[in-house]
Amino acid sequence: MAAKRHERYEVKGDKALLQNRHCPRCGPGVLMAAHKDRLACGKCGYTEFQK
Repeated sequence: MAAKRHERYEVKGDKALLQNRHCPRCGPGVLMAAHKDRLACGKCGYTEFQK
């Protein structure tokens, strides 16, 4: 089951830090999924492979 949006933030002090990246194509509001070997956007299919 997919994690909810509020579960993608980490609270440090009085700030909420985003754990995942936004998609560079879709812009703010669309988070990329973190897989074992890549980051992927579920909306447009943009993929970045990690080493």
